[in-house]
Amino acid sequence: MLYSRKAIDRVSSIWMIVSISIIVLLPIIIGVGLYIKASPLLELKSLGQLLGSTTWLPNDEEFGFLPFILGSLYVTLISFCLAVPVCLLSAIYLTQFSSKRFMQFMHPVIDILAGLPSVIYGVWGIIVIVPFISNHVAPFFGVKSSGYTILAGGIVLAIMCIPYILNMLIEVFNTIPTGLKEASLSLGATFWEMVKHVVIRRGGAGIISAFGLGIAKAFGETMAVMMVVGNMVQIRFSLFDAGYPLTALIANNYGEMLSIPMYDSALMFAALLLFVIILLINLVFRYFIYKTKSNE
Repeated sequence: MLYSRKAIDRVSSIWMIVSISIIVLLPIIIGVGLYIKASPLLELKSLGQLLGSTTWLPNDEEFGFLPFILGSLYVTLISFCLAVPVCLLSAIYLTQFSSKRFMQFMHPVIDILAGLPSVIYGVWGIIVIVPFISNHVAPFFGVKSSGYTILAGGIVLAIMCIPYILNMLIEVFNTIPTGLKEASLSLGATFWEMVKHVVIRRGGAGIISAFGLGIAKAFGETMAVMMVVGNMVQIRFSLFDAGYPLTALIANNYGEMLSIPMYDSALMFAALLLFVIILLINLVFRYFIYKTKSNE
């Protein structure tokens, strides 16, 4: 009996080590694989030429990725600016001010929104957001626009990210010890002062983590953004111009790569760029989390 228990413990330990090793190795394997596939393009062009050029002529082996990088950054930035205040204020209200019955009602609503396929958000964006920008928002600013714009992509992406970020923020605020909140109130703080100085400050690392994961998810989103952003290669950007994110570049053109030399390598380089940018975003937010915890 003792021997069998030791054997079971040993097997369990081995499986856990193997599982952890797989999780650690997966990003490395993905990164190396993308680099190998992108290496022919890197041998043809320097990294500076690829990242700094605005010319995209695959038939002439001219692959400038700057418009696609900026397109992804602009759409992600707009979605982040729109989603952050909504998620933060909603999470504070749901966890600190609302009744338990309302919270129980909102949980399945948030889960349903988080579980909807991205193509549904894209279709909704085409039906609602694109005409609204074309017929109302752009004319209000004296601009003529088709509605398929960076702004439309940012709005749709923000709506997609809200349930994802909101769920994480709710869990963060629910982990704040009740004793800390009651101690703050007993010292004469108002309820809002308690929320501001205890709940938000104590949950600072979790808030930053939720926003970091939300940005990474937004940057890598493909289908919904591709359907409403316009997909035009250009370097001049405004809210009412069309854009072309890196994810849309890969999704739109992958089927054509076999007929054009170096196209396969160019699209793999785009995927490698996405991988590296999302890795950098996570590293930056991990640093902010570390600094927040060290200052507590």
